[in-house]
Amino acid sequence: MVKLTALFSRGTALSQSLDLPRVDDFLQELAAIQQTGSKRVALLGSRHVPLTHQQLIEMLSYALVLSGNRLMTSGSAGTNSAAIRGAMRADSNLLTVILPQSLARQPRESREQLDQVIHLVENPANDQLPLADASALCNQEIINRCQQLICFAFHDSQTLLDTCRYAEEQRKVVTLFYFD
Repeated sequence: MVKLTALFSRGTALSQSLDLPRVDDFLQELAAIQQTGSKRVALLGSRHVPLTHQQLIEMLSYALVLSGNRLMTSGSAGTNSAAIRGAMRADSNLLTVILPQSLARQPRESREQLDQVIHLVENPANDQLPLADASALCNQEIINRCQQLICFAFHDSQTLLDTCRYAEEQRKVVTLFYFD
């Protein structure tokens, strides 16, 4: 076993014993974070996002795509819509949007934005599912295609938190930001 101690800004130390395979996982994640080449980054988050946060998310997605990364998201309002706007400004060829259901099931205002997306994946087989179930399946599909997940959520955003756990189980680099 290897003992890992992290010192936090308040001077509090946290010690955790790790088995050697966990250290290997940690080193793989560190290498992925430090990778300077392009990556497949998933950017997901809540629909209920204040405008100022949407602007920050748009700038983040713009910078990620401008740096040559491929961005993946879904098609809902809020976080995902902001990510689409930023990616489209940088390079629409590096954006993939995966919908939980068919395009026809999306709200009209979302469809107007999604009509501009070059790489759009629909899931009409999920049209009969409740949106929460279809979204969970969609998020898993996005995670399976990416190397890294950036997620914006509230502490009670169960579907998004489940997505983060799934991404960690798949050994993806996960960055989770909380709005609350």
